[in-house]
Parts: sequence; structure tokens; C-alpha cells
Amino acid sequence: MFSKKEFYLSKIKKILIKKKYKVNKDQKKIINKDFISFYYTAIAGIFLIFFFSLTSKTALLTAKIFYDPATIENTSKLDFERILIAKKESDLKLEEKEKISFKDLFFDILDFDDVPSNTVRLSASTLEQLFKETKYNLKDVRKNKIVKPVSIDLLPKEIKNIESIKKRKELFIQIVLPLILEENNRIGLDRKRLFAILNKNNNTKSEKKWLNNKFKQYGVVNQDLTTLKIRMDEIPVSLAIAQAGNETGWGTSRFALEGNALFGQWTWSGDGIKPAASGSNTKHKIMKFKILQASVRAYQRNLNTHSSYRKFREARAIQRDNDGNLNSLKLVKYLDKYSEIGIEYTIILKQIIKQNSLTEFDDAKLLPSNEKLKNLI
Repeated sequence: MFSKKEFYLSKIKKILIKKKYKVNKDQKKIINKDFISFYYTAIAGIFLIFFFSLTSKTALLTAKIFYDPATIENTSKLDFERILIAKKESDLKLEEKEKISFKDLFFDILDFDDVPSNTVRLSASTLEQLFKETKYNLKDVRKNKIVKPVSIDLLPKEIKNIESIKKRKELFIQIVLPLILEENNRIGLDRKRLFAILNKNNNTKSEKKWLNNKFKQYGVVNQDLTTLKIRMDEIPVSLAIAQAGNETGWGTSRFALEGNALFGQWTWSGDGIKPAASGSNTKHKIMKFKILQASVRAYQRNLNTHSSYRKFREARAIQRDNDGNLNSLKLVKYLDKYSEIGIEYTIILKQIIKQNSLTEFDDAKLLPSNEKLKNLI
């Protein structure tokens, strides 16, 4: 029995034959359909074979990337610890030394040149009255370790007329002590920020800019972080007072009174005061400054950057790592190159520190004038 579809096809076929048309089955179409079906089956099979061959390798690679701790290890803490315990500065190559610029080293000190030249010079009697009214005296400082933030820009001319050596020393120390502490505080804040930066995985643009400025300021042209850490540190208060007292005759020298030079630093270029006893062949001068604070900052920068005091800085780094405290009586022996008399100079400084009990000021704190400084007390 035929279906309707077969019946109609048969009928159409008879009609076409009567009209002399040839009717054949489309074998080519059937063959094409079979070939295409085989083609797609083969492609699918090859794809599946390739996919399953990669599955094991992909699994191993994925495990290595996401689960192998060696490939994602954070070394920032190790780098920080390495820098923290290092006690030796890196050696600069000759071409690197030539890149060190006086302007970069002292750019923040040169800023003091903008201080108005009409800075008031207070008399000795006025200063004594000021210290009395503010209850600022060295006896209390030795006991309570607190220093009033009294900033004096110039030494009084009358200091050289004070006959009592004890009173002259006391007035001189009262003037320079807050200045030394203030500059140490500046270094302390910088050092604190440096460690915070070193302990981070990533640093901001402002932090990188700050670091670049500090590399220049401390003469670290090769940008070695260990060297920067060693150089960026405080100068013991007792040592600074002893050197200032020795270099200026406790504030009475011409260099101190005319040029605010507290530490007798030499210069071969720029502004300075020529020593009176110097010969015609003498080319150096004593650096002069607009105010006393600039002299203190220049002195600290000198000890913290000059190659002559490298052993001093490395010995200081060892003291820092041992118990955190600086011992001026031990560090002083590394300053033999500060003076032409060499080792004898260090012996004199040691005597000054002991005779005047200057180490009692080493742990003194300056009363803060802003929020940042409060964190250092």
C-alpha cells in the first residue's frame, strides 16, 4: 500500500515520462550528504582528542601558578630586613662620585639665605631674662629631660664679655641645645618615613619623589637604600655641643659672631670668612650662615655625607642595631679627620663631654611645636 506522498510522486513521474523527460534518482546529493557527515564527525573526533591531551598539562600549569608558593613569594620583608641590619655603606665608583653636587647636598640649607637680613640680635641680658621667664634652665633639663622650644637666630655680642666661664658655657648651651634637638627631630621624622616606605610592597609617586630627593640630599647617587639608611641618622647631642663649644670658644669666636659658624666648617667656594692668621696661599674659608640653625644643619649634613666620616656613620649604625642608643664617648674617636690635629682633637672632645656632663643632654626632648614632633617624644 502506497502512502499519499509515494502515490503523488509516481503519478508525476508517469506524466513526465509521457512528455519524454528522463527521471533518475539524485545519487550525487546522497553521496555529498554522506561525505559531509563523515567530515564533521572526523573534525569533532580530532578536536576531542586534542582537548583531552591538553587537560592534564593545563591542570599542572594551573596548580603551579596558583598553588606553588615559590612563584608568589613576597620578598619585600626580606629586603627590608636586609637593609635594616646592614652596617656598611656601598662604595661609589669614580663616575658616581663626580655626580655628587654641593647644591643637592645643601639645597635645604641654602634656603636659609632667604631669611631677612634684619634678624634681631638679642643681648645676653635679654636672653637671660627670656630664659628666666620661660623657666628654661639647664638644671631642670638635666633632671626632667625636657627642653623649651626657644629658637635663637644669632649669638649675643656680649657673650665674649661674660667673665664667668661657667655662665658663658651655660648661656651658650641654652642657645644651641634647642637648635641641635630640632635638627635631630627633622632627621628622626625622615628616618621614620624611610622605614615606612621600605616596609611597603608598593610606593606612591610622592613617596618615590621623596626618596629621590633624599638620595640627592645625602649624596647617595647610586640610590643604595642601605647607604641612605646609614647616613640618615642623628648626631648625639653631647657630641654636637662639645664640637660647637670647642670650635667657637663657647660662642666667642669671630666666625661664630660674624658668620654664625658654630662648627668651623671649611669651604673652597662660595661665601665664607677668611681666617685672620691665614697666609696668602690659604685658599679655604670658614663657611658662614644667615642664622645659627643653618650652621647646625650643615654640620649634621657634613658628618652624614662626607667620606671622611664613613667609619663614624658605620659605628653609629652598629650602636643603633645593638640597643638603639648612641654613645658619643665611643663615636668621638672616629672624628680624627675633622681637625688638622687628628687624634688629639678626639681626646679634647672626649674631655669636654666628660667635664661638662654633656651626655646628660643626649636623651633630652624638645617640647613639640607641631603634631608630627609629638610622635618623637
